[in-house]
Amino acid sequence: MKIGVLALQGDFARHEQALRACGAGDVQTVQVRKPEQLEDLDGLIIPGGESTTLLKLMEAWDFVPALAEFHAGGRPIFGTCAGVIVLARQVENPRQFSLGLIDLVVERNAYGRQRESFEATGEAVLDGVPRPVQMVFIRAPRIRALGPGVQALARHGGDVVLARQDPVLAATFHPELTADTAIHRHFCDMVRRRRDVEASTRT
Repeated sequence: MKIGVLALQGDFARHEQALRACGAGDVQTVQVRKPEQLEDLDGLIIPGGESTTLLKLMEAWDFVPALAEFHAGGRPIFGTCAGVIVLARQVENPRQFSLGLIDLVVERNAYGRQRESFEATGEAVLDGVPRPVQMVFIRAPRIRALGPGVQALARHGGDVVLARQDPVLAATFHPELTADTAIHRHFCDMVRRRRDVEASTRT
């Protein structure tokens, strides 16, 4: 099972470390810098960083159509912080282009600037099982609205901070900056299940 981490900008190396810390020996990680690398991946993580810069780099390297095709093929995508902004249907404060791969309306920098960053513990429901998760918020976006097909998996202070619309997972916080691998394990399970289903249809 091969999971790529978009390595144009942001904290991609920490996501690779989190995937390795999951203890899933069947997971190979790849730093993705060219759209053709998406072709043989089973899943993809879009990390945090600066969303405007990330989108400019993605457009310059023709990632936009490649990611649309990746999503259309049903392969899972996990976005964190700025990755959620990139994936959302609509972005506010200010309005900007996004990929529209998950039916969310998000507001940029809604929790304040760098000095307002904070850590918290919240509860997530992963595969129907509630469990505590550690959350790090750094210039985080806020989810303002969820479309009817989006499932809220975790909340903090009344806000949805983890959401899923198959095959897209979106976290407004940074799970890769904690020792808690629950969210990354959940994403690995998403990728594994999709891969198993695809394999069964070929036999």
